[in-house]
Amino acid sequence: MLTIHVLGDFQVLKGGTLQEFPQSRKTRALLAYLILTGRRHRRERLCNLLWDVPDDPRGSLRWSLSRLRSLVDEPGTQRIVADREHVLFDPNDATIDLLEIRRELAGGANALTTQRLLALAGQFRGELLEDLAITDPHEFELWLLTERETARRTRASLLQALVHRLRAEGREEVADHARDWVASDPYSVPAHAMLIHALAAAGRREEAERQQEISLQELRSAGASGLRALSEALSSRGSSPPVLPEREPDIRLVQEIRFCTTSDGVRIAHATVGGGSPLIKTANWLNHLEYDWDSPIWRHVFRGLARDHRLIRYDARGNGLSDWDVEAISFDAFVNDLEAVVEAAGVERFPLLGISQGCAISIEYAVRNPGRVTRLVLHGGYAQGWRVSENPAEIARREALQTLILHGWGQNNPAFRQVFTSAFIPEGTPEQFRWMNELMRVSTSPQNAIRILEALSRVDVRNRLPLVRVPTLVLHSRNDGRVPYQRGLELAQGIPNARFITLESNNHLILEHEPEFPRFMTAIRAFLSEE
Repeated sequence: MLTIHVLGDFQVLKGGTLQEFPQSRKTRALLAYLILTGRRHRRERLCNLLWDVPDDPRGSLRWSLSRLRSLVDEPGTQRIVADREHVLFDPNDATIDLLEIRRELAGGANALTTQRLLALAGQFRGELLEDLAITDPHEFELWLLTERETARRTRASLLQALVHRLRAEGREEVADHARDWVASDPYSVPAHAMLIHALAAAGRREEAERQQEISLQELRSAGASGLRALSEALSSRGSSPPVLPEREPDIRLVQEIRFCTTSDGVRIAHATVGGGSPLIKTANWLNHLEYDWDSPIWRHVFRGLARDHRLIRYDARGNGLSDWDVEAISFDAFVNDLEAVVEAAGVERFPLLGISQGCAISIEYAVRNPGRVTRLVLHGGYAQGWRVSENPAEIARREALQTLILHGWGQNNPAFRQVFTSAFIPEGTPEQFRWMNELMRVSTSPQNAIRILEALSRVDVRNRLPLVRVPTLVLHSRNDGRVPYQRGLELAQGIPNARFITLESNNHLILEHEPEFPRFMTAIRAFLSEE
């Protein structure tokens, strides 16, 4: 049995015996990348990621793969699978601590005993790949930073479930794990409130008051809202729970991620969460199934919908957990991604939710498959891309943005971040800006970002609008700076009998703190319930 630890120091064990790594840090980095991405990669991609051109990258890759085979392969078991073009790591009964934790959480925290939750929390022996640092080339360092952030969010989700379980059982160690939760999710008001309450309930009043002061200062500087919960947590008595600004975690809302393959051989990651009738959300630019689920940009929408439906989402090719190194990135290819997910999910009839670029994909799929789609919900969408619109000023502006993406993607550059986020969420909080910046790092490469933008710029489904034969709800923000309000009107006017709702917002993506968010969710729920 092969056991791999990526939490804390990077370790490989065979039969419980620690194996000696090759001296090359880049060889270790290659193994970590193959394990954690969980997909096959082109050799060219791996060479560009870890080796400079003058260093004979293909020769370095071959040398590293030979060393890794002796490290992780066993008699009759080939875990490093490589051909002339691609390389992947096949886990094949190997135990990888972080992936095992995610797998068990995907089955629902209620299916795990308290002791098992404690054991899983104890596996976080330190930061992800704590002893691994590669600063040249820079792209691997950026990837590692985003993976560490994703692992941190996994730990925060685990600790949240554990703390609520321990509190319900009246266990004494609630405060210790609540403190770990705060460390893992320092901008979470519920985490801070739970820590304050746990300290107060344990009779540690002075410590609770001091923690309240610290929490208020940290959360205010991050622009967090709902801080009244901290005072309520301090004033709560006995074992009664603090009043939190959001619901306690619904243990049913743990997504399960799987993979399917398109007709042209691209692996697509898709997630299912919740119960009830199915609802499929079409992918948009850009998505990451794990990151979006916890993101303050998306989580309020997805979790709200998953309480009423079996919500199915996916990462389109070129981004997220799906294959990045693909030959075809086009509008038709994006429609093929949706078709593959529908077949893999095994649903016959369902409504489609399209957001932004996902609206055109949803329309095209509905026209091609009129017997399967029951309803369309389109938010912030358009029928024609910016190159099709033939507006010279808009084309020049978008091309300038592409130049910024090529040189500033994923960098902690306030000027670049402001340009990018101002179009999507001009009224976002500092926390939401931080998450949007992180989305750029984790979702895709700068080259793929530009390829995807180019493909979407040439979208034109105007002639498909009259062919839509299902009830359709169109929503659009009046002052949307990313997709003009007129584009939403054109969708509603072109689709027979479509309903149109104007959202009084300046944001392209409706945020949880906006007054229009409850109206947004109520309209979608009411429309889908008519079915």
